[in-house]
Amino acid sequence: MKNLLTLLVTLNTNKNTYCVKFLFIMLSLLVSAQLQIQAQNKFELDDFDKLVSLTDPQISPDGKSIVLVISRPNLEENKNKTELQLIDVATSTTRPLTYDRPSVSHPRWSPSGERIAFIAKDGLGKDSHNQIFILSMIGGDAMKVTNSTTGIQQFSWKPDGTAIAYVQEDEPENKSELEKGYDAFEVKYNSMFLNAKPRSSHIWLISATGGEAKRLTSGSWSLPSSYPPGTPASPLSWSPDGKYIAFQRNESPYSGEQFNSIQTIEVETGLIKSITNRRFENRSILLESYPSYSPDGNNISYWFPRDSTYNGSEIFVTPSEGGEGKSITSKLDRYFYRTEWSSNSKSVLVAANDDNTVSLWLQSTNGASKKLKLGNLCITGAYWYNYNFGQNGSIAIIASTSASPSELYYMTSTDAIPKKLTSFNSEIASMKLGKQETITWKSDDFNPNGILTFPPDFDSTKKYPLVLRIHGGPQSASKEQFSAAVQYTASRGYIVFEPNYRGSDNYGSFFCTAINGDAGEGPGRDVMRGVGELKKRSYIDTSRIAVSGWSYGGYMTTWLIGNYQIWKCAIAGASVTDLIDQYSEADNGTEWKMLGPNGESPYKDSTSKENWIRQSPITYAQNVKTPTLLLSDTKDERVPISQSYKFFRALQDNGTESKFIVFPVGGHNPSDPVRSKERDRYWLEWLDKYLK
Repeated sequence: MKNLLTLLVTLNTNKNTYCVKFLFIMLSLLVSAQLQIQAQNKFELDDFDKLVSLTDPQISPDGKSIVLVISRPNLEENKNKTELQLIDVATSTTRPLTYDRPSVSHPRWSPSGERIAFIAKDGLGKDSHNQIFILSMIGGDAMKVTNSTTGIQQFSWKPDGTAIAYVQEDEPENKSELEKGYDAFEVKYNSMFLNAKPRSSHIWLISATGGEAKRLTSGSWSLPSSYPPGTPASPLSWSPDGKYIAFQRNESPYSGEQFNSIQTIEVETGLIKSITNRRFENRSILLESYPSYSPDGNNISYWFPRDSTYNGSEIFVTPSEGGEGKSITSKLDRYFYRTEWSSNSKSVLVAANDDNTVSLWLQSTNGASKKLKLGNLCITGAYWYNYNFGQNGSIAIIASTSASPSELYYMTSTDAIPKKLTSFNSEIASMKLGKQETITWKSDDFNPNGILTFPPDFDSTKKYPLVLRIHGGPQSASKEQFSAAVQYTASRGYIVFEPNYRGSDNYGSFFCTAINGDAGEGPGRDVMRGVGELKKRSYIDTSRIAVSGWSYGGYMTTWLIGNYQIWKCAIAGASVTDLIDQYSEADNGTEWKMLGPNGESPYKDSTSKENWIRQSPITYAQNVKTPTLLLSDTKDERVPISQSYKFFRALQDNGTESKFIVFPVGGHNPSDPVRSKERDRYWLEWLDKYLK
């Protein structure tokens, strides 16, 4: 544009009228276009459609390539379109490996690196099920290996590459009787939405060239159910010699019956044995999970709740022949949700929420640890982080920053600086995004932190509404990372505050377990003291503060509007409002007994029941004066919709302005592109109505 202005002045001096008029028109069009680009440079609702999701990076055995899953929203079909992409480490070039396959997930290299196996849908309508496909790296179409009638949940290559072990759900034993209407079933500890007897999932073995599969396990017990394209609930792990498979055994397929142990099966004989005899708080309950053989076959790592209480996991290592072993991460005091062995079997790569990010540690089996230098990168994922430890010591991670969405990064070693290999989200990264800041404050014996995200055009001399967006879990944390929902909120002129209250898992066991028996009051004080600190800042409009959250964030929202009267409006998604109902009706209700007041059932005595009631937001619903939007899925098993119905009726009966929007789908959160986008549209419209 500068050169165009210079030319315009020159032509005007030379009295070239025609050229001057033409250039004035061109200049006007250019200025108009640039202003339009600047006006659209903020992250808006339609930009959700442009985001590319990256998951599950897998480094090839020779270390030269990485395969990963990418997903793009398709609003016309209301599906997330997935495909496998192959990235060349040396050149960063990418190429697709699959085309137009629905729901592609779980890519895994064969031991030789000549093939990639993956899970994808096959068939039409009710006969569509997840199957295993194998793709040769030489070329050609992928070969379907399995013909599961219930769907493949997960799989693992045999170390010599000749076979694949996989998990699928059993067929119903009385299928013909069920079709005649004899479908009554026993209720145990399970979701109120369960509409059939839960079926067990078991291990099968099939040749890598296909053919007839061999059942390896059977019985009324079950492996934990997995639902591709999500991550496996607890992956199968082969011993390096191919003789054994380690797995997690649940003594019941009912979701609320917690008795999980680490077992191994001898593939040739079918002999199964327990690896440990560990007990959880001296109860008849086990919570062992995620076993993984070391490359030399001498040890097995597994997850177990820290300090043997209901808590996040620490990593144990035990001899492969059996024994409880020892915790190797106790000194780190963080909760770990991923474990990958080094090729020399002397250490594992572990990840956890840490302060305001996700950190990676190289954890030695002798207890020593080293935190890797990731800069401002925050690894993506929740309860299963997106990274992979290569056989050559390299590391692939999928991470975002506060200023850019997720991309694939590569480290040649644990001492290397991450190198960005992909640019799938370059259009979003080039936008004017809101900057982030981590703040800390004092609350009782704690120093909680939280993340502030500012409007892209933030001016400290102006005043802005404050919107709280409280994370769920509660064992989770808000971090400095890219969030489409947060950036969209900030782009509308709001400062977004994501507080990490006690119960969050970014500060260790003491901070996280402080929530047990104190679900609302203590965390509520943490949040309100954080708000109090922010109200001291001149650019916060203290008359326009909103609170919002999903799941446990919804619980905190309904708790806060019933106990504090500072809010201009509120949004509670999939909110727990009655702890007794949550204990009685949710798929994981028995876990709430452990988290609940005094860890006792609300039905055993009046004192215990009173504690449960005291910590339930519904108890304070008559105090709510805040205009409140409630959101929920109709078939949410994790937080049944009855919770929101009850709270909505209480608000309506007390004359509090409220609206209740539901999505007619299952799941704890709308997952399809249309409903996900609609959820955020409703969210922001409610904020705009009361804060603008």
